[in-house]
Amino acid sequence: MQVKSILCPIDFSDFSAAAFQYALSLAEYYKARLLVLHVVEVWKYPFADYAAQEADYAKFSKALNEGGEVKLQRFLKQYPAEGVQLELVVRQGNAPNCVLSFAQNQNMELIVMGTHGRRGFDRLVLGSTTDRVIRKAACPVLVVSDTSHQALSTGPDGRHRLRRIVYCTDFSNNSEQARGYAISLAEEYGAELTLLHVAENAPDLARAEAITIERTRELDKMISATERKDLNLRFVVKFGKPYEEIVRHATEAQASLIIMTARGGDAVDRAVFGSTTYRVIQLGPCPVLAVHT
Repeated sequence: MQVKSILCPIDFSDFSAAAFQYALSLAEYYKARLLVLHVVEVWKYPFADYAAQEADYAKFSKALNEGGEVKLQRFLKQYPAEGVQLELVVRQGNAPNCVLSFAQNQNMELIVMGTHGRRGFDRLVLGSTTDRVIRKAACPVLVVSDTSHQALSTGPDGRHRLRRIVYCTDFSNNSEQARGYAISLAEEYGAELTLLHVAENAPDLARAEAITIERTRELDKMISATERKDLNLRFVVKFGKPYEEIVRHATEAQASLIIMTARGGDAVDRAVFGSTTYRVIQLGPCPVLAVHT
């Protein structure tokens, strides 16, 4: 996998700071340019309407942009970025729209962004910006929560290391699109790669054993003879609710990264019930690379 350009939206929260550190490590590793984007949402400022009425909106808008640039520069001083080509960008507008349009116009190959690590029901509902970017972005989106960031291991040079990667598949064409990223990253980092499939609960033990053998063979067939030469592979079949088993396995295996597909779906249904990918992002112990189908 060749990554030449990475976009990292920053809103100065703890979880966007965690995402930036991860983006910085990837930019260092791949020698990619890293664009750091801060979106000024004018509606959040109480004096916006007053400025518009007083015909001072141009000055007000300029001041907001300049303030955003100062905050970005101050933010970046906390994180040494020697050898990384950094570009700072400030835009005004709706955050998800700005992120998506900027990523498309600049042909970004990867978006790295953060999400909250809340507990309880709210934790199953992604922030609106992250939610929309995952659903609409043409490129893969790496989502890092403040909680998952704490589980990342680093080498002597301070860069993050991917030691164990979990690729989740349901054998559909959708999940196949993420397979290439899993193989490439495992080869790049010399990481252990687990191909994980979660099946529905079997009616009895004999049937469970038969399903396990059958699905393990299917997992094995997904890796060609040429690909497996440079891979440290594991094949795992679990039974139960997909998101629960994926989170449980990733936690027990101390995974560094989970790779899954992200589908569109109905926003209301997902907000209430949560798709597998969205629940894993919020409940999982490590970052999730969501590859849009």
